[in-house]
Formats: sequence, C-alpha cells, structure tokens
Amino acid sequence: MKIQKISYWIATLITCGIFVFSAQMYFRNTEMVEGFFEILQYPTYIVIPLAIAKVLGIVMVLWRGIPWLTEWAYAGLFFDAVLAFAAHTHANDGGYLFSLLILIFLPISYFLGKRIRPMYDV
Repeated sequence: MKIQKISYWIATLITCGIFVFSAQMYFRNTEMVEGFFEILQYPTYIVIPLAIAKVLGIVMVLWRGIPWLTEWAYAGLFFDAVLAFAAHTHANDGGYLFSLLILIFLPISYFLGKRIRPMYDV
C-alpha cells in the first residue's frame, strides 16, 4: 500500500508540475505561446482559457472534493495531453515529450488515486 501511495503522489506531482509549467508559460509569455499555436494551427484565442482550465484541473485533481468534477478534470487534462501530443507529432517539432510524459503519468495518477484517495459524495 505504501508503494502505491508513493507511486500515486509521484505520478500526480509530475503531471501537475508539467501542467503548472505549461499554464504559467501561457500566462507569462502569451505572445510566444500564441506563435506556437499558430505554427500548430490552433486558434490563438484559446491560450488564456486553456491556461485557466489547466489550473482549475490541477486544483480539482489535488483537492478531489467533488467526485464528478474530479473525473471531468482528469478527462480534460487527458484530452489536452492527447491533442498536444498529436499536434506536436504532426508538426514534427520535438515538443511532444512533455505530452508523452503526461500520457504516461496521468493514467497512473488516476487509477492509483481511485485506490489511495477514494472520493466520497459530498
């Protein structure tokens, strides 16, 4: 049980760390990120809303207070990582590494979290 708990927290903190890094880049270097979005053929108007969604997703993953919202947060973060991985792979720019790490660690966090930190209906 202790190994599972440690694995859960490592996977969760790596995932959240990558998303925090990404969100702060979106907030602090908006023009640069918009340039990347143009290269990847994504609309630039979603940069700030996506950063806000990432921060809210991280909060829900760590808090786990509302079960259905936590499930949606994990789903949203997963879809974000899948789309980022696909976009970077298609652009062949080598930026897919962080997305790949999230796609590895996010499911570990999700499934171990169901065992380690069960959610209760509030």
